[in-house]
Amino acid sequence: MAYENRASIPVSDPEAQEITPSSSSSSVSNGLSTKVVVKKVKENLTFDSKWGELNGAMGDLGTYIPIVLALTLARDLNLGTTLIFTGVYNIITGAIYGVPMPVQPMKSIAAQALSDSGFGVPEIMAAGILTGGVLFVLGVTGLMQLVYMLIPLCVVRGIQLAQGLSFALTAVKYVRKVQDLPKSKSLDDRHWFGLDGLVLAIVCLCFIVIVNGAGEKNRGCCDGVVESGDNNDLGAQQRDEKFARNRTKTNRFRKVVFSLPSAFIVFVLGVVLAFIRRHEVVHEIKFGPSSIEVVKFSKHAWKKGFVKGAIPQLPLSILNSVIAVCKLSSDLFPGKDFSVTSLSVTVGLMNLVGSWFGAMPSCHGAGGLAGQYKFGGRSGACVALLGTAKLLLGLVLGSSLAHILKQFPVGILGVLLLFAGIELAMCCRDMNTKEDSFVVLIITAVSLVGSSAALGFLCGMIVYVLLRLRNWTRDKPLSTIWMQKSPEQV
Repeated sequence: MAYENRASIPVSDPEAQEITPSSSSSSVSNGLSTKVVVKKVKENLTFDSKWGELNGAMGDLGTYIPIVLALTLARDLNLGTTLIFTGVYNIITGAIYGVPMPVQPMKSIAAQALSDSGFGVPEIMAAGILTGGVLFVLGVTGLMQLVYMLIPLCVVRGIQLAQGLSFALTAVKYVRKVQDLPKSKSLDDRHWFGLDGLVLAIVCLCFIVIVNGAGEKNRGCCDGVVESGDNNDLGAQQRDEKFARNRTKTNRFRKVVFSLPSAFIVFVLGVVLAFIRRHEVVHEIKFGPSSIEVVKFSKHAWKKGFVKGAIPQLPLSILNSVIAVCKLSSDLFPGKDFSVTSLSVTVGLMNLVGSWFGAMPSCHGAGGLAGQYKFGGRSGACVALLGTAKLLLGLVLGSSLAHILKQFPVGILGVLLLFAGIELAMCCRDMNTKEDSFVVLIITAVSLVGSSAALGFLCGMIVYVLLRLRNWTRDKPLSTIWMQKSPEQV
């Protein structure tokens, strides 16, 4: 009877035989893929250390706040919209990559806008859309991966060293000089005392150095076991026990101090001082998000945005926002797999979406990643936490937040930026050969003096090619000379 029931099933229909298994298998595969994606997102947003991730989220603010605030005050950038979109970018990139992948304003476009009064919001957004479009195409077509494979490591290290030192020099300028952020100019020397004085910045710097050190893992120097010289000596045993108790207390104190979220404490101090410096700012706060409107573009805005904004920004975005970030990510997080293709696509999509609505053109940045790592960021939860804060501030306070940020001590921002720059510059310490170090220093010198990462990159590539051709011999393939590989590796 059971055999008859099975025989009554219309298995003779070939279409039924083909459709039923495939549909069930596809639904199962879809369910599994969804579970895998959800599991991966949860892993990427898991806190490695709550205080560490919170502290790491402050590592990028030394770059973010001055640029966004200057454009808000000088060019009427919609701060509320920028906070909302960059907050969403932070959350998404944290979920995708699982590392503290930063979201920073495009610096070349920002510099052009601050130096040219005719370069307004339409031109800024046009430059962001065009830059994002080019990066998206390079990522989708795989051309970015080809560029990444052809650029030698010493050239990437030169770009990182130049960018890190540029951050550090800017940070020192923030600390020593009074800043006019809307005009991007340094004014008189900063006073020693006051709510934004040199003493405050120096104290914050020393506090961060004591807590974080040079970036190494803090290990107690008293972790060994105390052994007495004579176990039969009762007095010696008592002295050893007393010494061990004192060591335990010292270790506890060291553990508490070294676990403090130094950058977060310094940033909170800055917020408190901002209200103290001008308590009337409380009455200038307006609750509610800023209105999000589509930017209106003219032909002139597209042309000027491309010529003066996109063209200078593209080399910096390709080198520092994609290639250098990919290399730094693989250095800091060896277990994670990163590709320049995905980074190029995400940078492109961020600007192809947000720039139409007036959000500041954004990209990733090796300096921001180094800064967040320096202060303890180890997972995507770090930037997701920062993104959530940006999103809430954008929805609750909108553009009125600029009144508070305007009173924030610039010296404290300089301290945070200084550590981010030094951490990025230290990446070049693995250049062991004299030739590699020569290329690194050539790129750094040209980039800093010429104020152009693209010019430094070009000079570095020329010097690298000349050095490789100088070492070229007939018994070695050219590929072994270019990437410094042995014939067996090739």
